[in-house]
Amino acid sequence: MSNSMSFNTLLRVYYVTAKNAGFSPKLEFESDEADCKINGSISVSELLVFLWMCWTMSWDGRSSKAAEMKGCLFLPDISHLILSAVVSCTDSESGNSLDVWETDVSGLELELPIGKFLTWALMTVPCLTECLSHFCNSRLQNVTSAEDGSGPSKSTAVDDSASKTSENTLLTCGRAWAISLTSKSTISEEILSSCFPGNSGEPNEHLLYRSYYHGKGMNRLWSNVEGYHAPILVIISASCKVEHEATSSERKWVIGAILQQGFENRDAFYGSSGNLFSISPVFHAFSSSGKEKNFAYSHLHPAGGVYDAHPKPVGIGFGGTLGNERIFIDEDFAKITVRHHAVDKTYQSGSLFPNQGYLPVEALVLDIEAWGLGGNKAREIQQKYQKREELFTNQRRKIDLKTFTNWEDSPEKMMMDMMGNPNAPRKEER
Repeated sequence: MSNSMSFNTLLRVYYVTAKNAGFSPKLEFESDEADCKINGSISVSELLVFLWMCWTMSWDGRSSKAAEMKGCLFLPDISHLILSAVVSCTDSESGNSLDVWETDVSGLELELPIGKFLTWALMTVPCLTECLSHFCNSRLQNVTSAEDGSGPSKSTAVDDSASKTSENTLLTCGRAWAISLTSKSTISEEILSSCFPGNSGEPNEHLLYRSYYHGKGMNRLWSNVEGYHAPILVIISASCKVEHEATSSERKWVIGAILQQGFENRDAFYGSSGNLFSISPVFHAFSSSGKEKNFAYSHLHPAGGVYDAHPKPVGIGFGGTLGNERIFIDEDFAKITVRHHAVDKTYQSGSLFPNQGYLPVEALVLDIEAWGLGGNKAREIQQKYQKREELFTNQRRKIDLKTFTNWEDSPEKMMMDMMGNPNAPRKEER
């Protein structure tokens, strides 16, 4: 079944559910065929309910695998997805006049044409339809387990306690879910594990680095991500002055990037693929354009203070070219520079935050997170690597006291005597 047909089926499920609940959705299906044309519109409030329905099915389909996830259903903040659909589906005048930082999505009274909504969904969240298959499969497995008497009982009571820990990070459950919906891969499944905390052993166990906890700077980051040779999701929170309707005000925004092979200390771009994300306040995903391969750049100061006549930038970059990166974070993690997509041929075009403009924007870095997406195996390999490095470091710090006890017989003293004695008679003759 094609993705468009899957979305038609998902919308039909929502339509029937909404009708049974007493609502009156403005959707019209021309026939009962899976690929039939859909007319009408969906309001912002209906879109919120529709996405929460999809979230609930995703939660149910995955929580059934863990008996300990009793009563963990919660509804995350998905305003970034709602605003993404609103900006994409409304005309340019309405979209430009909307202040996305001050907008309460629950109070928006807008009707989104269903055709434009489907176009947005296919481009932005193509994996949203997976929630229905997960839900159906889990229910069938539950029926089989119940007949065998081996299935655990589950409660669907709403409880926010499971979400509190994850909501304290930049990668909230709603943001992680949005990123996971952009592509179907093992990486998406790893991101989803942070959406559903009950599926993992400890909260935030995939969090490798956070500047709020570990401190800012390349060296602090490197001590936590070195040896992790697997995909890493980087989340950056920043603030800068943004122009909107002839007024300028300080605004916060969140962007992200995925490094497929983790961080490497190199003086050139590297990577075979990657993704950029505009996460908050409006969500958009930017995949590879296929034109260039300047996916990621991360460079530390050379060890030993080696002189370099043409030093390379020290920091982290994504897209663009050296010295003209689409995203660049300085070595102290104090400032981030975001440039227009015209300088970048690696990632698809688009603004990384609302009202970005054409000129380079320098913003204050508020927080940075690095999440490991390689599973437990990659984490175990990194821990072994870090233990070896710690052992080597301790060995280098040890001082062999025996080398200081035989100074009289040492070659160093003999050389000092040979250099010093020939001058002694000459000084006496003078």
